[in-house]
Amino acid sequence: MTTDKLFLSNHDSTPMYEQIMEQITTKVMAGDWRPGQSLPSIRELASASSVSVITVKRAYLELERAGVIVTRQGKGSFVAETQDLAKQLVRDEFDAHLMGMVGAAHKLGMDGKEVVEHVSAAMVATAPDVSNSKAINAKTSTNSSLTRIIK
Repeated sequence: MTTDKLFLSNHDSTPMYEQIMEQITTKVMAGDWRPGQSLPSIRELASASSVSVITVKRAYLELERAGVIVTRQGKGSFVAETQDLAKQLVRDEFDAHLMGMVGAAHKLGMDGKEVVEHVSAAMVATAPDVSNSKAINAKTSTNSSLTRIIK
């Protein structure tokens, strides 16, 4: 069973069940909670987190729908055994950010070619190996382009 604690805040505007979902998903994505690892029971987590059993149950149901966890009758809830779960979760997060970027591009009146150029330049600028001059030039170009967009 997992021993990592969840840190929930009454002062956060995010509903408690979403805070639970986000933290469990983050632990799974980071590899802190491995496939097949058991989660605290709904009652245990509710008691430890000082939240309603209904709140934890909702979080677990949503996590199950998302494929992050599985629940086995009489045995409890476990991190899903999906081979590439962490990768899929990161891809889902990427897709959500991409949709936000596309929305911002529309607001700026950018066409597809401009968006692709910006993304390509950003990929080069943040690549682990920026030792060649082409990457450095792209990074400089990207920084000035991004600065121009922000202004």
